[in-house]
Amino acid sequence: MPHLFPLQLLLVTFAGWSNRHQAQAIDYLIEENRVLKEQLGKKRLRLSDDQRRRLAAKGHALGRQLLNKVATIVTPDTIMRWHRRLIALKWTYHTGRVGRLGIMKEIRKLIVRMATENSGWGYTRIVGELKKLDRTVARTTVAKTLKDHGIPPSTDRPTTWRAFLKAHANVICAADFFTTEVWTARGLVTHYVLFVIDHASRAVHIAGITTNPNRVFMTQMALELTDPIYGFLRNKRYLILDNDILFKDRFSSMLEDEGVKVVHTGYQAPDMNAFAERWVRSIKTECLSNLILVGNQSLEDAVSSFAQHYNRERPHQGIGNELVATTEITATGPVMVTERIGGVLKHYYRSVA
Repeated sequence: MPHLFPLQLLLVTFAGWSNRHQAQAIDYLIEENRVLKEQLGKKRLRLSDDQRRRLAAKGHALGRQLLNKVATIVTPDTIMRWHRRLIALKWTYHTGRVGRLGIMKEIRKLIVRMATENSGWGYTRIVGELKKLDRTVARTTVAKTLKDHGIPPSTDRPTTWRAFLKAHANVICAADFFTTEVWTARGLVTHYVLFVIDHASRAVHIAGITTNPNRVFMTQMALELTDPIYGFLRNKRYLILDNDILFKDRFSSMLEDEGVKVVHTGYQAPDMNAFAERWVRSIKTECLSNLILVGNQSLEDAVSSFAQHYNRERPHQGIGNELVATTEITATGPVMVTERIGGVLKHYYRSVA
């Protein structure tokens, strides 16, 4: 397994520390904005075009639901209207240099893409990359394009969480719970399923299922996951978790004692654990939503079958539509199908001729 350099280790450690304070910082800034707004009273806050553009770019990334919680200077509807106006302005050009318009659209898209995908690239570096693609632009064109899209200079542009995870995928896993309802003799009972997903391969491991995820259950899960021979985390260095109280205290400390650094996501930031969130969506839409679960065993069978289907038979877009467990396809016979859970899950393959 590849080892992380000290600087990379420092970045991961700092990410975990900063996320724990993110909620308090956001709450403070929201309250500070409210205080400033109260000071203005009924006076209308007048913003420059550049200020509107910056708020529109940041506000669109948050989405309307989160804006309703954090926007205090202007309403979410106003921010979204500015964003739509920004898009319209982006595609409005002066007539005169007709032959250049199509090329400039392409160049602007490339500038924005390069800046967002490479946080450390400055204006001059982007000019150089465009030159390799036979697109010659001035440094000022790059600067203006990024400003129009609300993207700051490289010195103020943080490394994205996605880029960080991609660079360290081989040593990172993520874990989470999801819940589902099962019919029992006591009626509908909520069951909690704990799973772990490997960031590099997308392989999923069902750690445990319980109706009471208490301290005893979480302690047992930590022991099994870090087992030196069979544990799913035995060669991993980092585990991404949300801020659920179940992952606090004993569970996290036991993992770290075994050399697995716990990195908590930010509050109300599901995209920071996107692989786990996507897997929950997959098992629910492709499997559990099509079943009426009666008894604990029916849930265990369904979850186990889907995990096997997911790891051995289902192609994944995130890894180029390949299988988690790759096998060389050499058969040339007729197309066959195998079914799991009474046909809820299907796998097509060619039989040996």
